[in-house]
Amino acid sequence: MSLRVTSRLLVAGLLCLIFISPSLAEAGKAVADPTPQQAWEMLKAGNERFVAGKPLRGHQDAARIQLAHISNQADHAFATVLSCSDSRVPVEIIFDSGIMNLFVVRVAGNVVRTDEAGSIEYGLAHVHTPILVVLGHTNCGAVSAVSSQVQGNNLVLERNIPPLLAPIFPAVRTSMHDHPKAKGAALVPFAIEQNVWQAVRDLFLMSPVTRELAAGNKVLVKAAIYDLASGQVNWLPQDKVTALLQAAEKNPKRVIKAMAPLK
Repeated sequence: MSLRVTSRLLVAGLLCLIFISPSLAEAGKAVADPTPQQAWEMLKAGNERFVAGKPLRGHQDAARIQLAHISNQADHAFATVLSCSDSRVPVEIIFDSGIMNLFVVRVAGNVVRTDEAGSIEYGLAHVHTPILVVLGHTNCGAVSAVSSQVQGNNLVLERNIPPLLAPIFPAVRTSMHDHPKAKGAALVPFAIEQNVWQAVRDLFLMSPVTRELAAGNKVLVKAAIYDLASGQVNWLPQDKVTALLQAAEKNPKRVIKAMAPLK
């Protein structure tokens, strides 16, 4: 076999690896139409690079900016992420991703109400991302504030903040019930995890299209908590997501009508 043929075969093999293996995708360079599992592997690999201090920082150069100007994000984004607005949780950075790779919805306390549910629906149904990550984080100020309030410390906040924090109260009360010995700041880690589950629960009840995509295995819904101290994204049990989806499907309070006219 000639050297030229051998070189061509080697290049072809490398190209196949780049486009097939999510673990080798450069900073979230998605394989064409990645499966939900592949998208999750890409997120995990990106976070592992970030934690190891070896990020690739791909898709962040001038060429990518110009490509974004002329491209449809649906051709490049491979994940929708709901996260807290906290400046310590820079979503694209912690997943070592770049421009057009992630459709990010950020709100204090990573709660789900109408605006967040609608944004997530856009990411799943119109940007066509195959995975949704509901991402909480350690030392969350929003959850800490609600935990303090529920435990008897009266807080006075600017007028638009209490309605924003309202979805967190059920999570804190559930945590108090499940962990009666956890008092004060000790309650907060339990409430942070429960708040992630509350967001998943609220989304499933509010969004028929999310339920449909998840039930049909077209979208993988993952719950996770970002550790501020280590940079590690810790993935929560998948069976809990499945249980919440099944419960939502049986809940008489769930929203049934998936579509609405644009007024």
